[in-house]
Amino acid sequence: MPALTTTFRRLALASAAVLTLASANLTYAADAVRTIKIATAAESKPLSWGAIGVEPQGYEPDVLRAINAKLPQYKFVMEGAADIAQETGLVTGKYDIATGGYYKAPARSKQFLIPDSPIGASLMKIYSRKDSNINGMKDLVGKNIVPVTAGGGVYKFVMQWQQENPNDKVAIKASSAGIPYPDRLKEVQSGKYDALILPSNLGEQTVIDNQKLDIKASEPVSINDTYVLIHKSDENKVLSEDINKALQQLKADGTLDKLSQKWFGEDVVKYMK
Repeated sequence: MPALTTTFRRLALASAAVLTLASANLTYAADAVRTIKIATAAESKPLSWGAIGVEPQGYEPDVLRAINAKLPQYKFVMEGAADIAQETGLVTGKYDIATGGYYKAPARSKQFLIPDSPIGASLMKIYSRKDSNINGMKDLVGKNIVPVTAGGGVYKFVMQWQQENPNDKVAIKASSAGIPYPDRLKEVQSGKYDALILPSNLGEQTVIDNQKLDIKASEPVSINDTYVLIHKSDENKVLSEDINKALQQLKADGTLDKLSQKWFGEDVVKYMK
């Protein structure tokens, strides 16, 4: 009996040790998962939409979920935010990541970490009435164009195009009015303006279809890759590398193409450089 009792005691101690070790490993595993706070575009359907308190939907949120599935060491927590709030929060460290159809620019590359692999592509298109003869940039000469955000991607594109085509003067005004693009499309419809230049991933076609506007979209006049912006810190260098690898895998396995077709109804991935 004493020997049997001793054996039971040893087994009990061994079991307790195993449970303690397992508990410690689980605690370590939980501690090892890093929470990543992400700001997504709040009102850019189908690219991304969903205000604070609403689960973000759209192309970029779905890509972020696919990235997270490949990186179990992180837990992505997303919330919608206005453009200004996104970049401000990214600078201060409130957010670790921001997505919103961002282009890579020298100033951004200095301010943030940007993975080499793009998350998508922005196709710049011209929106005009169906009865117009506007199909490309040269057709905008002498036309009344919707003002664009000062210093924004569209403004920079038009200025660059103008430098490359000095004999074709396209008059465009910069504005900080912040008028939503659905209202701008209606202004083209009404004849207030002849054309609107915008990336096509903001949901223009959905507005055109839902509002039954007689507006057409041109073929892409400019194509730019879009990127994930990451708060610049030593800790986030590994995060940036991990996201870069995940994006490469998602492009190679066809996931980005499937999500592009789902949300945009076209193969945007084929334009990615």
